Amino acid sequence: MLNQVSLRNLDQPEPWTLAAYESTGGYQVWRRILQEQTPASEIIDTLKASVLRGRGGAGFPVGVKWSFMNREAAGPQYVVCNSDEGEPGTFKDRDILRYNPHAVIEGMAIAGYVMGAETGYNYMRGEFWEPYERFEAALEEARAAGLLGENILGSGTRFQLHSHMGAGAYICGEETALLESLEGKKGQPRFKPPFPAQVGLYGRPTTINNTESFASVPVVLQQGAEWFLEMGKPNNGGAKVFSVSGHVNKPGNYEVPLGTPFAELLGLAGGMRKGARLKAVIPGGSSTPVIPGEVMMDLDMDYDSLSKAGSMLGAGSVIVMDESTCMVRALERIAYFYYEESCGQCTPCREGTGWLYRMVHRIEHGQGVASDLDELDRIAFNIMGRTICALGDAAAMPVRSFIKHFRPEFEYHIEHGRCQVG
Repeated sequence: MLNQVSLRNLDQPEPWTLAAYESTGGYQVWRRILQEQTPASEIIDTLKASVLRGRGGAGFPVGVKWSFMNREAAGPQYVVCNSDEGEPGTFKDRDILRYNPHAVIEGMAIAGYVMGAETGYNYMRGEFWEPYERFEAALEEARAAGLLGENILGSGTRFQLHSHMGAGAYICGEETALLESLEGKKGQPRFKPPFPAQVGLYGRPTTINNTESFASVPVVLQQGAEWFLEMGKPNNGGAKVFSVSGHVNKPGNYEVPLGTPFAELLGLAGGMRKGARLKAVIPGGSSTPVIPGEVMMDLDMDYDSLSKAGSMLGAGSVIVMDESTCMVRALERIAYFYYEESCGQCTPCREGTGWLYRMVHRIEHGQGVASDLDELDRIAFNIMGRTICALGDAAAMPVRSFIKHFRPEFEYHIEHGRCQVG
């Protein structure tokens, strides 16, 4: 890790504790805001100037998102943290919750102050038992220290924060499905508009951000917008945690400035396992388009560079594949995941994901025909943009990109009925 923003305190013996967090300046910003009653507009302006973009996948600027909420609106408003983290290849948020939970708490408390929300919820993936325990312990410490609750530090500000565990549904990582689940309903996406900032949790204005986004807020406000922006590059402020997995020697989470060359990030992860040749990279989690290895080696890790290359930064979930990877088999696994995780609400997704999986499965098992590739591309194209949420696109984009970049391998499978790589 080169720049500790979301995962700071790791040099402490128990980095998840309040004492460790405060030893590195934790809660100084929260205390100053309460003491000085800092105008909400000033905090939003700082976040906008820092170009802190949402770290959950969409990359929407945090300061802009916070400005959508009317601080003076009558009635309750809510702040929600999306810690569902169900994207295959993503494992950064669970480590933030395990090792730096107080940064998330401070970030959410600041968000509540800015938007006039007195209640917040951290929605965590159901399998996250250790992160849940760590976050609950951190909440108890913060409450005991008077940093949460009623009349915080005598400021007159009130903010209550609660944990909520999901049940392991990928679809609940979509923000409106998350809200449905949080309300005790079946986790299915809502039609938009209205957007959560107008009609969110319990029908009230709600702002939802990712775990890493909230964890980044305190240090941005502590060090300043210019410091954070200069760490990254224009339109891509700050450092980002990248989850690197696959055929590397040291898989793990690496926090580096946005704009870091992929080759440098690969080096931090120990390079290719057994010195193998890099074949392909999925740069932002399984829902983002794959990029051939030779192209990826010339790219930088930031939102704009990867977008221009035809893919997405997503949540920064870097899946590395070497020359031993059968791209047909890899796509089969991805297609099966989205087929299983579709909530079934939209016909193109409910039916289309099944078609995609069954066709790729047929090719992988030596039963494909030459027309399957064009048919797969046609089905994927007809799914994209025709569903309530982005799961349809998430299922379609890998299919189209795998066929686009590795079509000869799919053709070999169809012609010979077996893998090209053995």
